[in-house]
Amino acid sequence: MAPRVTPLLAFSLLLLWTFPAPTLGGANDAEDCCLSVTQRPIPGNIVKAFRYLLNEDGCRVPAVVFTTLRGYQLCAPPDQPWVDRIIRSLKKSSAKASLTLLSPASTLPTPRDSSS
Repeated sequence: MAPRVTPLLAFSLLLLWTFPAPTLGGANDAEDCCLSVTQRPIPGNIVKAFRYLLNEDGCRVPAVVFTTLRGYQLCAPPDQPWVDRIIRSLKKSSAKASLTLLSPASTLPTPRDSSS
């Protein structure tokens, strides 16, 4: 009887090792989801970028992830007024930067003629 069980057991272990078992909640499968958010306001002057991680993305905790000037990622609740202020500020400075980059060359100062 042992010779019949051994191949079946080996095959079962191979299947379990090859295919990961589904998670019980189904949510929070994404690697970059926040496990919690800070309620303490983050200073806006240290933030350089943001992105949303919402329930639709497979995350259990909806969050705005702020990236700081030093590269840290901080999770914040998307429904807080201080989070909205930082996002508006980042969008505003981003719009200013893109307008500066897209301005026509005619607005640049022309070099002075050295012969005069």
